[in-house]
Amino acid sequence: MPRFIIEDDFWSLFPHAKIGTVICQGIDNSIRDVEIYEKLLQEAEKEAHTFLSLEEFSGNPVISVWREAFQKFKTKKGARCSIEALLKRVKNGNHIGTINPLVDIYNSISLRYGLPCGGEDIDTFAGDIRLTQAIGNEPFIPLGSDENAPPYEGEIVYKDDAGAICRCWNWREAQRTMLTEKTKNAFLCIELVDETRSDEFHMALKELADLVSRHLGGTVKIEVLDMNNREMAIFG
Repeated sequence: MPRFIIEDDFWSLFPHAKIGTVICQGIDNSIRDVEIYEKLLQEAEKEAHTFLSLEEFSGNPVISVWREAFQKFKTKKGARCSIEALLKRVKNGNHIGTINPLVDIYNSISLRYGLPCGGEDIDTFAGDIRLTQAIGNEPFIPLGSDENAPPYEGEIVYKDDAGAICRCWNWREAQRTMLTEKTKNAFLCIELVDETRSDEFHMALKELADLVSRHLGGTVKIEVLDMNNREMAIFG
């Protein structure tokens, strides 16, 4: 039974972080009523403007808090938190296109709450998944590429026994574990580094789970890992 484990070397850098998970089992991610997900994303884009009240993009708190977090470990030049990438597109008037239901759902939550969300296909995992500092030799084929681009030593990554799953914490996903329309079992997560936003974080997790359950069926389970609860069984 795979586990999700957050290692001590992560907590040494981010002792107050929270990682919320939504484990989805037996879902149907092939459901393609595109209009539903386009509307979900369009409404979320409108709400996202509340996080862009300052003229200087990087000065907005949901951006600056992650810029500061990324300065605590070695990152690839130009790597940014996933929520920053989404909000940059909103600021520039570029709509977020639909990809598949799960991705559309978590992107909408990310925009609505100004929090980074991500997801992986559990059935592609090799052993346990860990959030940790990279050794630096983990294989990693990024989405849309076929070339190995391993993380730096000390970079925060999600990884399993076969290599890195997401580089620079939440910057770039791996091709190997990406969510597709064939995904039946999914590991979704929301990450928090700003302690003052704990209420929104828990609301976002609940809404993420509710949307998946309502649109894709299956069963969902929410669990939050923090300094005092560092690992969990993915199933069970």
